[in-house]
Amino acid sequence: MTSPTAIPATASPQVEFISLSHLNPSTELNPVPSRGIDLPYFRKYVRSLEESGYDYTLLPYGSNSADSFVIASAVGQLTERLRPIVALRPNTTIPQVGAQKLATLDQLTEGRAVVHLISGGNDAEQARHGDYLPKDRRYARTSEYIDLLRRSWSETGPFSHEGEFFKFDDFGPGFRPYGHTIPISIGGQSDAAFQVGGAKADIFSFWGEPLADLRAEIDRVNGIAAAAGRTDRPRIWVTFRPIIAKTDDLAWRKAFDYVTKLEKTYSAGGPPARFLTGAPQNVGSQRALDFAQRAEIYDRALWTRTAAATNAAGASTALVGSPETVAAAILDYVDQGASLVSIRGYDTLADAVDYGQHILPLVRQELAHRAATGQRGTLQDAHPGALTPGFDPAALAGLR
Repeated sequence: MTSPTAIPATASPQVEFISLSHLNPSTELNPVPSRGIDLPYFRKYVRSLEESGYDYTLLPYGSNSADSFVIASAVGQLTERLRPIVALRPNTTIPQVGAQKLATLDQLTEGRAVVHLISGGNDAEQARHGDYLPKDRRYARTSEYIDLLRRSWSETGPFSHEGEFFKFDDFGPGFRPYGHTIPISIGGQSDAAFQVGGAKADIFSFWGEPLADLRAEIDRVNGIAAAAGRTDRPRIWVTFRPIIAKTDDLAWRKAFDYVTKLEKTYSAGGPPARFLTGAPQNVGSQRALDFAQRAEIYDRALWTRTAAATNAAGASTALVGSPETVAAAILDYVDQGASLVSIRGYDTLADAVDYGQHILPLVRQELAHRAATGQRGTLQDAHPGALTPGFDPAALAGLR
């Protein structure tokens, strides 16, 4: 029998935290008209992330969004330590130019650049930028793109290429990164995503799923990596939308209030909902909605009703509870092998600061305890959350 203090064999010994940089005060809870970038707010936001102890920030990309490269460069100059993750769609930038831009960012930030490649999960959104490649071929393009990024950063002389998606002559040597290379992240839940990510990515990204399901997905990624002859394994990145308050009952009251506001926002059909009508095409959203249909709560704190309210628009599953309960839930995922944890809230700036003050230190204290003693601490046992016998979130929220 495994000791209750034993560290699981699958556990990551470290965790780094990711947030998402927001450009203005508009939120899913309270959408407000905006020109796009509120510069004083953006400056305050990214500096708050650095002060709060986050390691990375994701700069998202869409047909109607600000350019992720330009925003990443700004993040790099506004901070000293925070690592910008550029979301990049291979159809928007040829690989030689993508490599050049990323290497430039890496040099400007002295080695902090990361790239998250988005193959594209929605035909209509891809078409807005003139991309009509079938979904089943987009990951094949991403695979070729990864190879060309790495060659562009490493070749010592000119090289030519003729592949299925890209062709050029005598490119290089390319502009080099600050260090040896730049980490490449892949996400997605389709078979093609697993094949490309497992074989080639430095990081594989998941949305928040029940623990047992995520463990099976991690095993799948690692199996593909092994079959590809890799001696390493992709780092695992998992994303949540925590809803926290001083106690579990206050957090659940807040959660039910939040989901009412989310339902109102998305039913109104304005931003961000206007691009997300109909059944989602991407497998990740389909899985999230399936989990939501089967149950509202999984494990210690995972809540799927937020996914149902938003049509699983991007990362949308919540962790609900006190800071201690949510930190314990994050550690459950670290125990499954996650070493990168993205937490971003619905009340964007306020939540980012709260997480930095109340969640990040608890997780880091537990991992420091493990490193020093070789055993688990007491946080997970002391804060069972939804694992408590007779747990009833509606009763906690005062709804019955």
